[in-house]
Amino acid sequence: MNAVQLDADILRNLGIIAEDETMLDKVAKYLRRVAKQMTDDPTRMSKEEYFAMLDRSEAQYAKGEYTIQQPGESVTDMLRRSGYDV
Repeated sequence: MNAVQLDADILRNLGIIAEDETMLDKVAKYLRRVAKQMTDDPTRMSKEEYFAMLDRSEAQYAKGEYTIQQPGESVTDMLRRSGYDV
């Protein structure tokens, strides 16, 4: 289902729900909860933060500050070799 179809489906269903004030209140509470979860996500970053992170990573790479995973080595082993407590 593409975005236009999804939008139309949501609006059609909201039209049905709007006729019942109790159900509309439940949907409104649910939407507030979902919106709060989206804004409270500590891993969420803005577009600017994301590109700044990429720029810092590219600078580290250019300075040789990186680790290469050896053939046959697991990610956990590579992290341990790099000094992380995994």
